[in-house]
Amino acid sequence: MNAAYLVITLITASITAGIAVADLIPAGFVLANSAEVGVPRSWLPALGAVKLAGAAGLIVGLVGPPAVGIAAAAGLVLFFVGAVVTHLRAHVLYNIAFPGAYLCLSAASLALLMLR
Repeated sequence: MNAAYLVITLITASITAGIAVADLIPAGFVLANSAEVGVPRSWLPALGAVKLAGAAGLIVGLVGPPAVGIAAAAGLVLFFVGAVVTHLRAHVLYNIAFPGAYLCLSAASLALLMLR
């Protein structure tokens, strides 16, 4: 296991878990942002659970079957592509860097997992 793979995957898992918890609480900034992009509040628990499952899958992929990590990273890439598209469709661009950063980290984790 190389250092880049380990570091990027741990960072991706930790920040994804953090934003998942913010969805599950739900934090004020999450409520404001989801309303602004047109995501119903009722979706937040499910979206948070998906993010948390992705973060857990990345960790399982580090210590267990790599296929679990690959599936988790691919799922997170698709999830965050959806988040970026949602921001673009709603013309909410001032904070698009956040889902964009999550997307980049998820894609980097996936790429490094595939090269492993």
